[in-house]
Amino acid sequence: MYRGLPTVRGPISDALLQAGLLLDFAVRTAAAAFRSVRRARFSWTEFLQQAWFLAAVTTLPALLVTIPLGVVVALNVGSLAGQLGAQGYGGAVVAFVIVGQAAPLICALMISGVGGSAMCSDLGARKIRDEVDALEVMALPVIERLVVPRVVAAAVVNALLACIVLLVGIATTFLFQVWVLGDAPGAFLRTLTQFSRVPDFVVALLKAAVFALLTALVSCFKGLTAKGGPGGVGTAVNEAVVISFILVFVANTVITELYPVLVPAKGEY
Repeated sequence: MYRGLPTVRGPISDALLQAGLLLDFAVRTAAAAFRSVRRARFSWTEFLQQAWFLAAVTTLPALLVTIPLGVVVALNVGSLAGQLGAQGYGGAVVAFVIVGQAAPLICALMISGVGGSAMCSDLGARKIRDEVDALEVMALPVIERLVVPRVVAAAVVNALLACIVLLVGIATTFLFQVWVLGDAPGAFLRTLTQFSRVPDFVVALLKAAVFALLTALVSCFKGLTAKGGPGGVGTAVNEAVVISFILVFVANTVITELYPVLVPAKGEY
């Protein structure tokens, strides 16, 4: 296991070093996950504890962000659609904005800013208290015991959270446009089903799971390589959140660009 990040000169060299070590850490984690499943020694207790914790700290903030977002989307869409005489196309905008982008990104921000920082601080505190070194002395696999359950829990919880965010976002937009703006509910639902497909929802859940995997890997890596006492743990948490956000937006761009190529829209060949 890493004893801490070596000192290098220059920000570019440091970024390249951390990128290489993070990639190596991801490979080690994947191998550890395969071993834990093959040997039937996956830590279910740790997984359930982490899943419950992540669900408890991310669900309410995600909903508090989703509801105002749905209102803002409905209000702006209703105003613009009224000017263009296309009041019935609110469902299409929901399909593009909430299903395609907003829901996965809200989940990513929650799992990065709330769940990821908690994972990093927890592992960082264990690192500076020499608990991680104690596990290694006892020949216990640190990645298999501490990292794999957190990564799996983050992916599962974030995918489930995306389902809740999608439901609340669509419902909020629908109710606001029907009750407040007076649009026809049938037109909203018709355009929603017309411009959204089952693969769109599947990709939204896939995005959420991928974002959670990236966040959990970065958070665990920074936590296990923290050094310098409590101040070093705080620095590691800040770096983990920033790096997670960057990787999430890069991954979102890649998946968004690849999706129409792999799954063409209706009427395309």
